[in-house]
Amino acid sequence: MPSVYDLLAHQVATRPDALALEDVTGAQLNYAQLSAAVDEIAEVLKAKGIASGDRVMIVSENCAAKVAALFATWRIGAIAVPINARQTEAEIARVDAHAEPKAVFFTTQVSADAKKHSITAQQNIADIDASTISGGWGKLCLHCPRGDSFAGDSDVAVLLYTTGTTGDPKGVMLTHDNVRFGGKTSAELRSMTTDDLIYGVLPTTHVFGLCSVVVAAIHAGAPVRLIPRFVVADVFDALRDGITLFSAVPQMHALLMAHAKALGQTALGSRTLRYVSSGAAPLDPTWKREAEAFYGVAIQNGYGMTESTAGTAATLNKIGNPDTSVGPALPGIEIAIDEEVPGGEVLTRGPHVMKGYFRNPGETAKVLSDDGWLRTGDLGQIDADGKLHILGRAKELIIHGGFNVFPPEVEAALNDHPEVVQAAVVGRTKDGDEEVLAFVQVPDATVLSEADLRAFVKDRLAGYKRPARYVLAQSLPAAPTGKILKHKLIETFSDLLD
Repeated sequence: MPSVYDLLAHQVATRPDALALEDVTGAQLNYAQLSAAVDEIAEVLKAKGIASGDRVMIVSENCAAKVAALFATWRIGAIAVPINARQTEAEIARVDAHAEPKAVFFTTQVSADAKKHSITAQQNIADIDASTISGGWGKLCLHCPRGDSFAGDSDVAVLLYTTGTTGDPKGVMLTHDNVRFGGKTSAELRSMTTDDLIYGVLPTTHVFGLCSVVVAAIHAGAPVRLIPRFVVADVFDALRDGITLFSAVPQMHALLMAHAKALGQTALGSRTLRYVSSGAAPLDPTWKREAEAFYGVAIQNGYGMTESTAGTAATLNKIGNPDTSVGPALPGIEIAIDEEVPGGEVLTRGPHVMKGYFRNPGETAKVLSDDGWLRTGDLGQIDADGKLHILGRAKELIIHGGFNVFPPEVEAALNDHPEVVQAAVVGRTKDGDEEVLAFVQVPDATVLSEADLRAFVKDRLAGYKRPARYVLAQSLPAAPTGKILKHKLIETFSDLLD
């Protein structure tokens, strides 16, 4: 059966001395060195009795050790469960209980949080056999006995637990075919070559960073600089020095432009950057123009989700193109709109669609049809040119006064303000209706007021779309990717709301 590991094996066989990865520890590994690290970790896993179908949890931040642990897991046919080390002990324990990994790998050499979690695991979990991987790769702990292999699912490469999940955990099962297809499609979309240097700041615990950056790069033989956390000043400096490809979420782009503005600069000034993409949130036309002027290259938009192995649709526009769609379906992928759902739900089918939710056939049946269509939960439209336009999440649709309010439209109007870094809009039930709430990130709480924003949107939004309340803050709750956690906004700022 084809494995994601085969992509690395191909590079080792054809280009063993070429640079594969570098990270903040100073590690610079060529493919032969990366392969040796993979072999070392794989042997330790096998010695601990880890076999095909077993789960290996990897508690990490971006680094070479994380990638080595992933490919070692795939080499022996086990299933990777990547977890961001920045999560709390309770959040990790919740996934641990659901996934039942036989082994847990901690990238202790690059992440203080991973090291803390490894110490807790050794102290508090019974029957732990802790081993240190030589060469400083990290720490491996064994759950014994724990979690039988699940026969029939040896085609699964990775379980990804989605951000913001509430209630029972949802582990998205992506197969080796899913991950290989996602990597190949992303590499071809970006025209990746061995001459590129890719900036890997998107967490590899998220499908975007895992498939569209790391797996795509290894498919293409392009080196990746792995960065554990988004630090705006560091990213700004790095993008000016040799990086050719940068994939990020809109929040990261917004913070970079705000940083440049604070330095008195309007443009990045890179001589090497050739491709910049944005995903995970809709684009605003004004913001897109500003971002293209800042980077000096076109901003490519895309659409995907964990359940669809990151990519479903994407643009290949030239700089200055006003298109704010997420583009047409990627090659080999189908998209459609279910008009029976208010607002029109986006459906997709193809080799990118997940196998299902781990140990959750009920939730799987809700989103996967017998003929392979995935219900995305997103609202959208397909224009005459076959391009997909995302209107928002079905669950986030606000019905105010009987009218549909799509949060991305309101957010786009707010993001037009020069002092707004980013905005997030949610609905709240009040007096039998839903009111529109806007949470706005600003660099300085003194430069903008609620009255200023009310005046600003008056000519940009119909009355029923205008927020009832504005909360201004210097930061908003966000996932490690930078994506705003909308489900935490009302709770986080409850003291500022009526």
